[in-house]
Amino acid sequence: MEDYSIVIFILAIMIGLSALADKIKLSYPILLIVAGIAIGFIPSMPHIKLNPEVIFLIFLPPLLYDAAFNISFKTFMTNINTIGTLAVGLVFITATGIAVIAHYMIPGMTWPLSFVLGSILAATDAVAAISITKGLGLSHNTTTILEGESLVNDASALVAYRFAVAAVSGTAFVFWKGSLEFLLLFGGGLLVGLTMGKMLGFILTRVQENTMVTISFMLLMPFVTYLVAEELHVSGVIAVVMLGLAISRFSRKIFPEQLKRQSRTIWDVIMFLLNGLIFILIGLEFPYVVKSIDSNRIWPFVGYAFIITVVAFFLRLVRVLLQQVNLQRAFQSKKARISEEALLSFQDSIIISWSGMRGIVSLAIAIGLPVTLENGGPFPERSTIVFISVVVVLFTLLGQGLTLPWVVRKLRSKG
Repeated sequence: MEDYSIVIFILAIMIGLSALADKIKLSYPILLIVAGIAIGFIPSMPHIKLNPEVIFLIFLPPLLYDAAFNISFKTFMTNINTIGTLAVGLVFITATGIAVIAHYMIPGMTWPLSFVLGSILAATDAVAAISITKGLGLSHNTTTILEGESLVNDASALVAYRFAVAAVSGTAFVFWKGSLEFLLLFGGGLLVGLTMGKMLGFILTRVQENTMVTISFMLLMPFVTYLVAEELHVSGVIAVVMLGLAISRFSRKIFPEQLKRQSRTIWDVIMFLLNGLIFILIGLEFPYVVKSIDSNRIWPFVGYAFIITVVAFFLRLVRVLLQQVNLQRAFQSKKARISEEALLSFQDSIIISWSGMRGIVSLAIAIGLPVTLENGGPFPERSTIVFISVVVVLFTLLGQGLTLPWVVRKLRSKG
C-alpha cells in the first residue's frame, strides 16, 4: 500500500472512530490512540516514518493559531501570572526533576542525557489539553489557563532541549548565554508574530469583500509566520501564537458575521482532521518504538516511564497549589496587581494539575533526536530516550485523559 493510500485509510478510520467515541461518550483522542497502537501492530502494516520538521510545520502552526485565535485575550491577561509561572518556571522545574530521577534511576543516563529526556517531557501539549478537556464544562478561567500555558510552554521546552542536546555533544552550558538566547527567541517570536499580524491585518482590510481570498490568507499566514520565525532563528511557536491573538482582536472589529461563520466552519473541519491524525499517529508510532528496544529491557523501561510520569504529575501539583497560595497572599497584601478573577480555587488547582498531558510536541522532539553526534558517533541511549518519552506520553494521555472526567465530576459533587 502506498503512503498516500495509508493516509486516506487512516483518515477514514479516524472519522469513523470519532463518531463512535461520540456515541459511547469516550474522549475521541483516547480511542484514536488505542486504535493507532492496534493498527501499528498489524504485521503487514508499513511504517509511516514521522519527520519531526514536517510534524512541526504541518500540525503546530494551524493548531496553535486556532487556539490563540479563540482564546479570550482579556482572560489570558488576567491570568498571565499563572500562565507565565506554568509555561516557563514549571517547564524548567519539571525538566530538572525528571533529569534527577532519570540520572539516578536509569542505567547509562549521564546528566546531559537525563536533561535531554527531561526537556522532551517538560511541556504539556496544547492539542492534548484542549481536545481532552473540551466538553467537560470547565470554567472559562481554567480553560484559558490550560490553553495559555500550552501555547507558550513549547518555546521554553524547545530552548531547554536545544541546550541539553548541545551538552551531550560536548558543548558547555553557560547560564547567562542560555538566558539571553531564551529572551532573544521569545522576544524575536513576539516581534515576528506582531509584524506578520500587522501585515495580515493590512491585507485583510483591502480584500475582506472577497470571502475566499480572505479565508485563504488566514489559512496560509500561520505557516508563513512559523517559517519566517524559524528562518530568523526565533521561536516559531510564539510567533504563531502572537499572530492568532492579534488577528482575533482585529477580526472581531472588522469582519462581518457571515465571514466569521464561514471561516469558523472551515477551521473546525481542519482542526478536526489534524487533531484526529495527531492522536492516531501517536498510537501508530508506539509499535515501531517497541521494536527498537531489546525485549528484556521493555518492562523495566515501562516502569521507569511510569515513575517519571508520577514525578512530573506531583511536581505540577505542588507548583499549582503553591501558585494558588501565592496568588491569595498577593491579592490580600494589595502589593501586586492581582485581581479577584485571577485567584485559583482548590478545585481549579486540582483540575489544572490533572490536565498536564504530554502529546505530539514531546513525541516529535523525541523522534527528532539526532541519530549521530557532530563527531560522527552515535547519539548515546537514543532508543532508550525515545522509548521512555513515547511511553510517558501514552501514560499521560491514557491515564490522566481517561480519569480527568471522573476527577472533574468528583470535584463538582464536593463543591
